[in-house]
Amino acid sequence: MLSKSDSLKIFTVVTVTAVIVFLFLSYDTLKKIPDQTNEQNITESVIRGKNIWESNNCMGCHTIFGEGAYYAPELTKVYVRRSEEFIKIFLKDPLAMYPGKRKMVKYDFSDGEIDDLIAFLKWCSEVDLNGFPAEPYLKKHIQPVVSGNLASDIAKPVIFDKLCLTCHILNGKGNRIEPAPNLDGIGNIRDKAFFEKWLRDPNAVKKGSLMPKFPLSESTILELSEFLSKQK
Repeated sequence: MLSKSDSLKIFTVVTVTAVIVFLFLSYDTLKKIPDQTNEQNITESVIRGKNIWESNNCMGCHTIFGEGAYYAPELTKVYVRRSEEFIKIFLKDPLAMYPGKRKMVKYDFSDGEIDDLIAFLKWCSEVDLNGFPAEPYLKKHIQPVVSGNLASDIAKPVIFDKLCLTCHILNGKGNRIEPAPNLDGIGNIRDKAFFEKWLRDPNAVKKGSLMPKFPLSESTILELSEFLSKQK
């Protein structure tokens, strides 16, 4: 049976050891924070975007870094999952992207405020969170249903999956939002010149079109038009 003095010694040694281990692990973690958070990328625009995020209580509906409410999508990787163009038009008018569906408040942000929010979301997407949020488990097991020109898929613009598949479907991938058409075989119906005009301003081609005018660069418009015209 241990004496009181022996018990005290064991308690003291274990406690001191635990404290030392805790302090070491804390130091090691804190030392990694600047690299994991890309501290050098925290610009004035990012800071303003964070202030806008907090002052408008975005976390009342969304989560970021796993913190917040769960009424609306998790936004830690939204910049990667969607695109700058998508976020910009969505923040200008949420209902324009999903007519009659989305219930997000239209905040009437200025262009500068939107740019700051995008800068903040871009920074968030680049933070190393040790694998959070995880990729959907079934994503790697899902194979697209191929129905079209395989060769055209090789030159698919990066922005296509992030922007166009938000409302359209191609080769079994995407999210069909009425009345957005299925894009399989769309190249048999329309040509490159049509797509160029359409992407510059859908409303100029078809009055009352529900598709918003995206802030796309001319090179992106040409790239998307070339790709879509080959879907036969």
